[in-house]
Amino acid sequence: MNMKKYIYMTILLMSTMITLSSNNWIGMWMGMEINLMSFIPLMISHQDKKASQSMMIYFLTQSISSICMLFAILMNKFIMYNSYEQISQLILMISLMIKLGSAPFHMWLPEIMSNLNWTNNMLLMTWQKIAPMTILSNNINLQMIFLFIFLSTGIGAIGALNQTSLRKIMAYSSINHLGWMMLLMMMENTWMIYLSIYAMIIAMIFIMLNKKNILFINQMNSNKMTTLEKITMMSLMMSMGGLPPFTGFLPKWMTIQSMMNAEMWIMMTFMIFMSLITLFYYLRMMYPLIMNYSTKTKWMNQNINNKMTISILSGNILLPVMLLIPVF
Repeated sequence: MNMKKYIYMTILLMSTMITLSSNNWIGMWMGMEINLMSFIPLMISHQDKKASQSMMIYFLTQSISSICMLFAILMNKFIMYNSYEQISQLILMISLMIKLGSAPFHMWLPEIMSNLNWTNNMLLMTWQKIAPMTILSNNINLQMIFLFIFLSTGIGAIGALNQTSLRKIMAYSSINHLGWMMLLMMMENTWMIYLSIYAMIIAMIFIMLNKKNILFINQMNSNKMTTLEKITMMSLMMSMGGLPPFTGFLPKWMTIQSMMNAEMWIMMTFMIFMSLITLFYYLRMMYPLIMNYSTKTKWMNQNINNKMTISILSGNILLPVMLLIPVF
């Protein structure tokens, strides 16, 4: 990583902080614009020429959402009737949903992620969500957000069933998790805990996939992984699906508990069913690891970093146990 990328990364971090600490609309809007213009140079890759296409799609999508947001902010100034206030809130909500890649404004996200490397995808799925989610949590409209939660959870689960690219599968997985996050935001506003745990799991998965240079499901079948690495990858995928006793179950447990307290039985049943579908395509990604017994061929000389793999595995399994210790 050269000096330019360090500078852009610093601006990216600072721009999100500007949005979080702003006490007016224009400050928030300006922070997100700086965030957009600092993330686009980070997307440049000399190895992959398709990154330029992703840059253009990302720029156009985010620009449209920024225009919608600015229009909603300016419209808010001239509100005289309640009907106009509802329209202003709807436009603001739509602009934030476009920025987040929530369904039904999700089509740009899998397309962009399929052309980026794992590091940029990790930033796009975690850090880039913080600013819009914070604005959304402060200006949430309960009637409007239900539709977005319902669509994001459903499309995020069903959309990845016919995909072979791991990056597209992870994009649809991100859309599904966004639905869970928005529901938790609506209920208890503890979505930041969900996002933190989700970001940690995503980082661990992407470190392993980047290290092995795996981009498609059929590459999981290659003899690149040792037995320990296969077990680690399987536990991480189970964690992403929200299967107990892995770390990824904790935020979903929090959300389900909130829905039970609010007696949202139909919504809870629907979201759990959609979560089972996501678990199915995580299992499909793991089939090659489970079925292929051979760990590596005799003539392959591999540099195995077992320390990192063991630390990832222990972090994924031991964290829930550590968190439950005070209960007992």
